[in-house]
Amino acid sequence: MTHAPRDTPGPRPRRHWPWSRRTSTGADVTVAVLLFLLEAVVLVLGLFGHGMEGWAAQGDRERIEAAELAGRVWLSRCLVAVLVLAVVAMVSRARWTVVAHLLLAAGVAALLVLDQHDRDRSHPTPEPRPRLEFTLCLSGDRCD
Repeated sequence: MTHAPRDTPGPRPRRHWPWSRRTSTGADVTVAVLLFLLEAVVLVLGLFGHGMEGWAAQGDRERIEAAELAGRVWLSRCLVAVLVLAVVAMVSRARWTVVAHLLLAAGVAALLVLDQHDRDRSHPTPEPRPRLEFTLCLSGDRCD
């Protein structure tokens, strides 16, 4: 009669990945609200800072446009960050956090579109320059 050695380990415990189970509703809602408020505060403070930079330019058109461009770039980076956090929440199966981030991403995208639309309206494309047309006049022809 043979016995198995006692040194052999038993079955390994299964690893738990973040996406293996749904996040509890309480933790999900808490994280969703806290992240939404934190991101909204960061968004408002960033927009306020770029707006103050444009205001501090005191009519210097070049500095104002540079501040507006920096604000649009910052807003687009915020949109990317919010979407990345939404993907992380999706992987963690936290549905309320995903919903909150997608709502915030929609708001940031709307702000970005409105800002670009305002810039396009204030800087219309210039009229095309008229082309010069020459009529070849040979001696003896009548050129008007």
